[in-house]
Amino acid sequence: MAGVVLNNVVKRFGEAEVIHGVNLEIEEGEFCVFVGPSGCGKSTLLRMVAGLEETTEGSIHIGSRDVTRADPADRGVAMVFQTYALYPHMTVAENMGFGLKMNRVPKAEIAEKVAKAAEILQLGPYLDRKPKALSGGQRQRVAIGRAIVRGPEVFLFDEPLSNLDAELRVEMRVEIARLHDEIGATMIYVTHDQVEAMTLADKIVVLRAGRIEQVGSPMKLYEDPDNLFVAGFIGSPSMNFLEGIVEPGGKVRVPALDGRVIETGVALPAPGAKVTVGLRPQNLSLKTADTPLVVAHSERLGGVAYDYLDTPTGERIIAETRGDEVQPAKTRVAVDFDPQTAMFFDAETEARLR
Repeated sequence: MAGVVLNNVVKRFGEAEVIHGVNLEIEEGEFCVFVGPSGCGKSTLLRMVAGLEETTEGSIHIGSRDVTRADPADRGVAMVFQTYALYPHMTVAENMGFGLKMNRVPKAEIAEKVAKAAEILQLGPYLDRKPKALSGGQRQRVAIGRAIVRGPEVFLFDEPLSNLDAELRVEMRVEIARLHDEIGATMIYVTHDQVEAMTLADKIVVLRAGRIEQVGSPMKLYEDPDNLFVAGFIGSPSMNFLEGIVEPGGKVRVPALDGRVIETGVALPAPGAKVTVGLRPQNLSLKTADTPLVVAHSERLGGVAYDYLDTPTGERIIAETRGDEVQPAKTRVAVDFDPQTAMFFDAETEARLR
């Protein structure tokens, strides 16, 4: 095992700079997830660690070694891709051991390592099968097994669950989490799915446009985001953002909430300035009342439901409700919440106001 350190790494394609001076330290044995929208640079950054993309500036260290200019095969990493990339004419065992075979590792050692990986991934009964006889989840486990037998210092995952259906994605999330607990290796995992990030990571790195927006544990980012982008990206359903107007005495009036005034306890701009108010759907409760807020639609998902509210300002609010608390469509409601759960952001810079 080894940690990974990125020192001011930059990536350019011609004149276009896509990774802008990223600094990051991933501890030995840590499960680190790169998350962000499509095109934010997360896969490019992962490929730079793997050596599949050249680092334009800066340095990359794996353990005590500077691997910035090292060949991929010499970095001590193994990568699991979005596509399984299995050889269709080979059995599961042959696919898993192929890399070792190409490196002229003795057959007995290959068989031992394949058997151990198969035990970890519960692939023992399938070693003699070919990929066409496996489910999508089993094929992905074979791809992971192929990485395990190499005994890398660092595992790299590039959106490995994107090709699976919803049920298999949940199953494989559990498998990957169990794998990390069992072997304790350093893992870097790329996804655009914040649910995967929240459920798998020890550390989340939120990226936007080739820059790190915030680094922290899943709950740190959920409970204490540094800016509006992180607040909106982490958490499902996404945080509600409403326009607020600063009032004297450290208060904010929210027109969308029928003019409700919130005492903030944070450093605000001058009275009359606009701020953005963030409210998590989970922190809202609804009750029938004669207000301008109207339930436009409700999604019932068994024990939980999401009520979508229309407001007089045209802004949309989502409230998470439970059981019998769900309000019928076209019902007029009042929204209640603990003011301490509200977050406030600068309307121009989008930075969190604290």
